[in-house]
Amino acid sequence: MKKLLFVAFLVLSTSLFAQNNSLYAVSENYTKKEVHIKMRDGASLYTVIYTPKDQSKKYPIIMQRTPYSCAPYGPNEFKKSIGPSETMMKEGYIVVYQDVRGRWMSDGLYDNMRAFIPNKKSKTEVDEASDTYDTIDWLVKNAANNNGNVGTWGISYPGFYATYSLLSRHPALKAVSPQACISDFFFDDFHHNGAYLLSYWKATPLFGIQKKERTTKSWYTLPDLGTKDDYQFFMDAGPLSNLDKFYGKDNEFWQQLKDHSSYDEFWQKRGILQHLKDIKPAVMTVGGWFDAEDLYGPLNTYQTIEKTSKNYNTIVMGPWSHGDWARNTATATIGNIKFGDSVSSFYQKNIEANFFRHFLKENGKDSNKLPEAYVFDTGVKDWKTYDVWPPKNAAKESFYLANDKLMTSVPIEFGFQEFISDPKKPVPFTEDINQKGITPRKYMTDDQRFSARRPDVIVYETEVLKDNMTLAGDILAQLQVSTSGTDADWIVKVIDVFPSDEPETIEVAPYLKMSNYHMMVRSEVMRGRFRNSFINPEPFVANQKTAVNIKLQDVMHTFKKGHKIQIQIQSTWFPLIDLNPQTFVDNIFYAKSEDFKKQTHRVYDDSKIIFTVVK
Repeated sequence: MKKLLFVAFLVLSTSLFAQNNSLYAVSENYTKKEVHIKMRDGASLYTVIYTPKDQSKKYPIIMQRTPYSCAPYGPNEFKKSIGPSETMMKEGYIVVYQDVRGRWMSDGLYDNMRAFIPNKKSKTEVDEASDTYDTIDWLVKNAANNNGNVGTWGISYPGFYATYSLLSRHPALKAVSPQACISDFFFDDFHHNGAYLLSYWKATPLFGIQKKERTTKSWYTLPDLGTKDDYQFFMDAGPLSNLDKFYGKDNEFWQQLKDHSSYDEFWQKRGILQHLKDIKPAVMTVGGWFDAEDLYGPLNTYQTIEKTSKNYNTIVMGPWSHGDWARNTATATIGNIKFGDSVSSFYQKNIEANFFRHFLKENGKDSNKLPEAYVFDTGVKDWKTYDVWPPKNAAKESFYLANDKLMTSVPIEFGFQEFISDPKKPVPFTEDINQKGITPRKYMTDDQRFSARRPDVIVYETEVLKDNMTLAGDILAQLQVSTSGTDADWIVKVIDVFPSDEPETIEVAPYLKMSNYHMMVRSEVMRGRFRNSFINPEPFVANQKTAVNIKLQDVMHTFKKGHKIQIQIQSTWFPLIDLNPQTFVDNIFYAKSEDFKKQTHRVYDDSKIIFTVVK
């Protein structure tokens, strides 16, 4: 039986995920060596090798390939921490970092999510798989005191490169852990179901500008908005076409986003899931239930390998935002919600370290000692283990959206709810205007009462639950809708409504009353033009009822007795996603101000939400 060890874009440097308060000095226990490893086409990639000073035994190699820099550079400059965790650093691994092709101190041209070439015909046909193969081959032949076993890991974009390493098919590669991994830019990070994530616009220079030479310093600059109020900035900016003035023609990625607004060949060939077949190394995919950047990637990477391969395939999902599991924080919190103490350290010591030790040091023997499914229930706030994911005892259960209620019985009469969606007054995705960093993260557990009070948000709610109800798996919204226009976005949010006597979380949110708190559990958007095909967008027929299906990513959440389940439906979510003109245009990136129209949207009472419920 395949094993399943189940427990998730942007970062300026992989050091952001390091154990910053480590007391274990790297320089006292490891040596550092910098090399340029030549690839088959002649390009050299900067690689740094940290080797344990204790040479009395051989060590496996654990490698991370990154576009975010292997800093600090220089033979006498050491990272504060190395490897996935301090636990593994103390256990002893040869830790390798590499600047990927075209970045920082490496040669070549950078290609954002470089497409895989399945059947290479010459040495000039290179991709991340061939670069990984050539690097591993050099390391096992040249890195002192290695035991011949190699593992790869990475968080966010480095997680994508970890997934890509599977396609190298080097025989020395034994264990791979893609974490918060990108798998397809049309469904993670920069897009969700075809809707452009405007909140990531500031990040495009990171990937869009080619460096001119080897460098240890940034060659790109991020735009200065002149305010911390993103909502007002993007409202004042107007249509996406007005943002061109912030970026020059050298920003290739911004131009690519504009010119490829549908799921065309440009995006399709960069998707890595289609190539994950007959995978041999052990895989442990890691994700966070509240990862605002990369949630689609980890879940679909695991699910794809599970369907196409017979290897040891594992997944771990915890109560984390982007990369939290690699941070040595005492308390696991997302926004206003506390999930427990020592959650990340438990993962690092008992799950991650065990995985790599097992396959790189113990040769993968006695594989039955590991649990098959490790997931964190974000409602009861505890780890759960299952034989498979989703659990065998989980079943689909439909809830109808009718008369402001969320109910299991079929409505006796079918009517509709309607609202006016005005692009000049979009629904904010959060009340917090002071977003830190270049991408928003903490909104995924935000209190949703502010949006429930708006006239352009429809609210459906269950009665108070008499028993616990546990969701474990995906959620499908099957909406029946209409619009007075010819295009629209549809956003569905699943919310846990706390009871009036919910205790306060003083250490997390000392000034916030948790009574009747509306915690967002899961949410997703569907750009209406893509309701039938992401490749061939099509307009709505004005005022004609039509089906829009929205898959929301997996959850593991118990709605406790005394709570209520709420569904909110809206058509704007600003500025998390860009504004839909609500009139069909060929390409929203080139829409004009006059294209944006106020429209009336309806949601009909034969709409339903299908939960995956543990019985």
